[in-house]
Amino acid sequence: MDKVPLKSFASKLKQNFSDVMHTLSGMHFLFLTIAGIINAFGVVMFLAPVKLFDSGISGTSMLVSQQTPAWCSLSLILILLNIPIFLFGLKKEGPVFTIYSIYAVLVYSITAWIITDILPVDVTIASPLAETDLFLCAIFGGIISGCGSGLTVRFGGAIDGIDVLGVMFAKRLSLSLGSFVMIYNVILYIICGIVLGSWILPLYSIVTYAAASKTVDFFVEGFDRSKAAFIITTKQEKVCKALSDTFENGMTIIDAKGYYSNSEKTLIYFVVNRFQVGKMKNLVHKIDPKAYISINDVADIFPANLEKNKAL
Repeated sequence: MDKVPLKSFASKLKQNFSDVMHTLSGMHFLFLTIAGIINAFGVVMFLAPVKLFDSGISGTSMLVSQQTPAWCSLSLILILLNIPIFLFGLKKEGPVFTIYSIYAVLVYSITAWIITDILPVDVTIASPLAETDLFLCAIFGGIISGCGSGLTVRFGGAIDGIDVLGVMFAKRLSLSLGSFVMIYNVILYIICGIVLGSWILPLYSIVTYAAASKTVDFFVEGFDRSKAAFIITTKQEKVCKALSDTFENGMTIIDAKGYYSNSEKTLIYFVVNRFQVGKMKNLVHKIDPKAYISINDVADIFPANLEKNKAL
C-alpha cells in the first residue's frame, strides 16, 4: 500500500533535482569561483593581518577566530557560520541560490586557507601589500572584498549569510535589506570594540564596510534598494499566481491596452529584492515569453498598516 506514494515521492524528488541541475550554469560557477578568490584575497591579505573586521557573517567569523584557539581558523568558522544560514534560507531563496552561495563560501574559505597555510606569504603580523597602514588596509580590503561580494550577487548567489538573514527577517522587522545589514554591522563593531577594549580597529572597520558597500553598489546597482518590476503581459492570471506562490509578495494589477496592437493587456507592479530579480524574470518569461519587464530602483517601501486601515 505504501509503495505507490513512496515511488511517486521518489519520482518527484528526482524530477526536482533534474530541474535544478538544468538551471545551474557553468558560467555562473566560473564567476563565483573568481568572486570567492577575490573576496578571500581582500580579507586575508589586507584585513585579517592587521585585525580589521569585514562586515556581516564574515566579520563575525574574523572576531570569533581571533578569540578562539588556533585550530579554529577563519576558513573553518566561515563554513560553520555561513552554510547553516544558507541551508536555513533554502525554502525562501530556492535551491539554485543556495547551491551558488554555498559554493562561493567554500571557494572563499578554501582560498583563505591556501593563502594562510600553503602559500609562502606571511599574513600573521602585517599586510604583505600595505604593511600596518590601517587606512590603506581598510580601503583596499573593503574595495577588493566588495568586488568579490558584488560578483557573487551578480551571478546568482551571496558570499555572506547576513544577506540571507536580511531577506528572511528584515521584512518582519519593517526594515529594508540594507538597513538590516547596517544595524547588524553596527552591533558587530560595538561588540568588537568592547571585546578588544579599543575602538581604533572597529572604527577603521567602518571604513572597510563603507568601501565594500559602495563597491557592491557598483556591481548590483543599489545596496540599500529593492527593485520595482513593471510587467506587461496577456497572461496575467498565470503570471500573478506564479509570482505570488514563489515570492509570497503582494502585487498590483492595472488594466492596460497596447498602443500599436490595440489589444488588452495587464500591467503588474511587483517589488522584489535584488537577489530575486533574475528568478522573477525567468519565471515570467517562462510563462509569457512576450512579456515586457521594466525594473527600477526603489529607495523606500512603506507597507500598508492593515490594522489601521481596518479601524478606518
